[in-house]
Amino acid sequence: MSQIVKKAEEQLKQTVIDAVNAAVKSGELPEADAPQFIIEKPSDKKNGDFSSNIAMAGARAYHMAPRAIAEAIVKNLDLKNTFIEKTEIAGPGFINFYFSDKYYNEILRDIVKSGENYGRSDFGEGKKILVEFVSANPTGPMHIGNARGGAIGDCLASVLDAAGYDVQREFYVNDAGNQIEKFATSLEVRYLNLCGKDVEMPEDAYHGEDITVHAKNFYDIHGDKYANTSSEERRKALVDYALPLNIQGLEDDLKKYRIVYDKWFKESTLHNDGSVKKVIDTLKEKGVTYEQDGALWFKASEYGNDKDIVLIRANGIPTYIVPDIAYHYNKLVTRGYDKAIDVLGADHHGYIPRMKAALTALGVDADRLDPVIMQMVRLVRDGETVKLSKRSGKAITLNTLLDEVPIDAARFLFNLREPNSHCDFDLDLAIKNSSENPVYYVQYAHARICSIIKKAQAEGIEIGEPTDETLSKLSSNEERELISFMSGLTDEIITAAKNYDPARITHYVIELATLFHKFYNAHRVVSEDEGLTKARLYLCTAVKNTIKNILVMLKVSVPESM
Repeated sequence: MSQIVKKAEEQLKQTVIDAVNAAVKSGELPEADAPQFIIEKPSDKKNGDFSSNIAMAGARAYHMAPRAIAEAIVKNLDLKNTFIEKTEIAGPGFINFYFSDKYYNEILRDIVKSGENYGRSDFGEGKKILVEFVSANPTGPMHIGNARGGAIGDCLASVLDAAGYDVQREFYVNDAGNQIEKFATSLEVRYLNLCGKDVEMPEDAYHGEDITVHAKNFYDIHGDKYANTSSEERRKALVDYALPLNIQGLEDDLKKYRIVYDKWFKESTLHNDGSVKKVIDTLKEKGVTYEQDGALWFKASEYGNDKDIVLIRANGIPTYIVPDIAYHYNKLVTRGYDKAIDVLGADHHGYIPRMKAALTALGVDADRLDPVIMQMVRLVRDGETVKLSKRSGKAITLNTLLDEVPIDAARFLFNLREPNSHCDFDLDLAIKNSSENPVYYVQYAHARICSIIKKAQAEGIEIGEPTDETLSKLSSNEERELISFMSGLTDEIITAAKNYDPARITHYVIELATLFHKFYNAHRVVSEDEGLTKARLYLCTAVKNTIKNILVMLKVSVPESM
């Protein structure tokens, strides 16, 4: 919570405790162990800004009716030098507290003075978190699910950073294993075809146009030089040529999407430095493996998984899970991250129990691995499901999506839903410049405030640092509602970080824009009342700063005019 809200809550709690002690001292309450009580924000503002259940909580200890206890406490409350203006007793004995002007004034000052740091906190205590997301297969282009995963993972990392964690973003490059073998086969067939050899493409190989393009470019460089070499040499040359281009393509597309990773971690390094072999050897040493039908199995069922899993096939080749185990061991042990967060597709539900079982067997606390499971995306146009790009007539990839819709809209709309909920992405909505489009609606609120402030400055009005008396003019429901809502940003960021749900922040900024438009429609910012004008301009500045901080966090542009 903001420092002011935290201070107000702590101050109020101590004030209530002091009042109880004073009531006991005066004999209005009997001697007894002080009850445990809560101070909370009521859901209905009519019941005050804060409310306490202390009278009900103390009924048994004091052997008195709650309302009588409440009356004794209220009588002894000393509200001097607090943010509370008045109190009232409601119902059976709830004590409701109402903020003074001073509270709202301090909140506003905190927002404006904190500037770009407003909303940030040290909640995470600098704990190291690695967020791994997208990690698309480098043998082909990124699909639409990667577009959602990219937005969620990147925004989650930003939210965690704002909540005080030391965050790193990582892309895990699967540059080894079955898919690379399949990639090599596909390239080899297309290359040999260009060399005049009649070789048929296996059904389970990659048939995409990108494979043909790579083979043609390789042929233009080398001709038929590799046509009669060994298959091993030819395949290596093709992969060494095409794979770096694909990885660079992934990096370029993601940069266009405003995602920049701290590290691109290659699976091949785990094979080359012995990490994969070490996982096998360690699990064997711990006695949690066995051989069956020529394969090596891990007793995963003894560690919470529904069944045992194969580590090494009968042909001697490790399954994909082995380098993945080595990778997670590397994150949590070798590099010492406090938490590893994997943003995964819905088809990975079974993956996490297997990974946690292996980590536990290796002596690693599996609770340090947290999955964020992301549901499927459905692209919609005119209410119908769309699978092809309007421009190219081909399957929509991340790249073709960003050719059709603004990056701001893609990042914002993919973050509108909690990750584990299905996502309908409306292509028509994404390109609309109207209040129907949530990102436009929020950006327009920011641009409108910039325009108001610029116009006021052109008229010679200086906002400056308003006095308490001036700020106290912000007493309408719309103004108080705006200030109260902004005071909750820090808490909202912390909750989003704890729940791994960056969509909370997207919804928060939409609600903030709504409250601003509501205020703007109800009140003139610049009026004949000079003090009220300055106070409202100061309020507008606070709203502008808050919207900007959130859009920057979401890596959405912050226009000053529209």
